Amino acid sequence: MLAVSPRRSAAHRGRRGDAPQEGATRTVPMRHLVEKEDPQMTRSRRKFLGTAVATGAGAATLGFPHIARAQQKFNWRMTSAYPKGAPFYMDGPGSATDLARRIEAMSGGRLRITVYGAGELIPALEGFDAVRSGTVEMNHANSYFWTGKTFAAQYFTAVPFGLNFQGMNGWLYDGGGIALWHEVYAPFGMVAFPCGNTGVQMTGWFKKEIKSVEDFKGLKMRIPGLAGKVYASLGVDVKLLPGGEIFPALERGVIDAAEFVGPYQDRRLGLQKAAKYYYTTGWHETATVSELLVSKAAWEKLPKDLQAVVENACAACNVVSEAWCQRTNAEAMEDLIKNQGVIARPLPDDVVKKLRETTGQVLAEAIAKDPVTKKVHESYMAFTAKYRAWAGYSETVYHDKILA
Repeated sequence: MLAVSPRRSAAHRGRRGDAPQEGATRTVPMRHLVEKEDPQMTRSRRKFLGTAVATGAGAATLGFPHIARAQQKFNWRMTSAYPKGAPFYMDGPGSATDLARRIEAMSGGRLRITVYGAGELIPALEGFDAVRSGTVEMNHANSYFWTGKTFAAQYFTAVPFGLNFQGMNGWLYDGGGIALWHEVYAPFGMVAFPCGNTGVQMTGWFKKEIKSVEDFKGLKMRIPGLAGKVYASLGVDVKLLPGGEIFPALERGVIDAAEFVGPYQDRRLGLQKAAKYYYTTGWHETATVSELLVSKAAWEKLPKDLQAVVENACAACNVVSEAWCQRTNAEAMEDLIKNQGVIARPLPDDVVKKLRETTGQVLAEAIAKDPVTKKVHESYMAFTAKYRAWAGYSETVYHDKILA
């Protein structure tokens, strides 16, 4: 119904009885206004609208392309560096499959992702090349696997003696970290987002006790990323093996030591059956980020709302995965020590000191060679300095005084 003035409704007063008071308005059914239009004009308008809907002519005026684009559906493929069924990475809260489910649900089925475990579509550590070439749209892994492509990728997984879970999130989400991540991958035609975090990891499993730095010389160890370069500088023979190959290699003596994730994941692989010394310092990965790697060409084809769905689903998985690790690691660590004869201890102080010094040297060499790495390094370390100062008043006090 429309409100009209008394003067505009004079033609209808005889039908409705008494005239309205001066200044008053009255409602008139829309059909009465339409009756006053020129019949030929009305027929022309109806013909135009009918033609526009039927043929698409004039659709831009009516807004139909926006509606059609909003309802467009996408079917993507995601590979992983980890085998199907692997907890945290491929199964459970915050895993690759959980991320795919969240994206499909949040998008109302408009973005569906088929997830492939390591070896199903491509080998475990070839996700970078698969996304870069357009073989798949996504890969779920850790960015430090790609340090051979660009050393700066290391910083978006973990830096030895670096940020913890809270600090890493601070740098990534509010300190410019994600923007730098995109900048590093731009030459490769990719973007990336944090989509999981293990929290602090363990130093790893050793068949023999580590008493000094000398014990590293000639040691064969599975260790990825920047920590591998640090160990190599101290005489370790570094091996990069997928998770599923660690236990048999350790059991058969192909390697003497191995790092994977933490108590729950390590126990599941059975590493405690092949080595009994479990060093807990976690110096090398103080918080380890999972990466969703996305083809930039595919990303730019997504409507803005679906891009937002992917980003928010990643952020949700980042939080819930770390929460899951806190519970499962606490339970597994208790079992390993109480029931399975594991000797859990931190590395000796002088060993940690040497590892810290060597880490600084390795990083200094890297940033001297590559301006991109230097830019990321400076951003990361500037944020780390501020965070550590704040943590001195907050987290450090909590662990030293309140939790103790």
